[in-house]
Amino acid sequence: MTTHTAALSVPMRNTERRGLWLGLLGVVIFALTLPMTRLAVGTPADPQMSGVFVAMGRAALAGGLSALFLFATRAPWPQRQDWVPLLCTASGVVFGFPLLTSIAMRHVEAVHASVIIGVLPLATAVVGALMHRQRPSSGFWLCAVLGSGMVIAFAMLHSGQAGLHLQPADGLLLLAMLLGAVGYGFGGRLAQRMPGEQVICWVLVLALPITLPAALWAQPAQAVPLHAWAGFAYLAVFSQWLGFFAWYRGLALGGTVRVSQVQLVQPFLSMLFAVPLLGETLDAVTLGFGLAVIATVFASKRMPVR
Repeated sequence: MTTHTAALSVPMRNTERRGLWLGLLGVVIFALTLPMTRLAVGTPADPQMSGVFVAMGRAALAGGLSALFLFATRAPWPQRQDWVPLLCTASGVVFGFPLLTSIAMRHVEAVHASVIIGVLPLATAVVGALMHRQRPSSGFWLCAVLGSGMVIAFAMLHSGQAGLHLQPADGLLLLAMLLGAVGYGFGGRLAQRMPGEQVICWVLVLALPITLPAALWAQPAQAVPLHAWAGFAYLAVFSQWLGFFAWYRGLALGGTVRVSQVQLVQPFLSMLFAVPLLGETLDAVTLGFGLAVIATVFASKRMPVR
């Protein structure tokens, strides 16, 4: 390695390290999403807000904050070629992931859902590799298949049904994971051309003509306790808005494939947060599957990507 090459590699490593730390900050914020969603929607025995209102309401509130932010910072309008990627990002991070998880969280515990969503980092890495025309090794794909298989096995084990049957809520969570990965991939690519905070703000503003009327239509007809509103407020301000400031900036600096693997700590964090917030418990089976899924994601990180 020449002196010039070594000098260039130092700032590159620093940039990647900064991206990883920003990605970790975003993951810590996102880790509270499932427990807070559970607080907002309640349980079948004690329902609170509807899943539609939680998903659309949090996006509408975050969209209003985004409009104020863009106006205050005098952010430029997106370029013509950015509008389609913005719509694709919105389909994942505004509509797909929040709506499906909000509906599913009334029927499953946050600990259970945390393991299902545990494959999201691997799915994000796959989407990022395809979008950036990278070629993961066969070992990478082996880890992807193994991790997905364990997630499906866990869902079937907890479904309480014989044979190859999944709970409808598990199907919603798996679809939410795929749409979330697509939203992360397109958002991360947009963040290479504009600041990460502007990416999520424009996505939310673009979705306002749908999210605001939907939120007004689905708003609670009866009084909702304060703890449900607290969960909803966290989802709107942090999960739907500020968390993406750090997350998209991290993806742009460190690369989608590499930074996406920081999400491997998210299931554990969600499980830990759910214990004091929701009074849930960590059984040995859930913990074992969570460790196994995270192990496959960690192994995939070590596999070469050309």
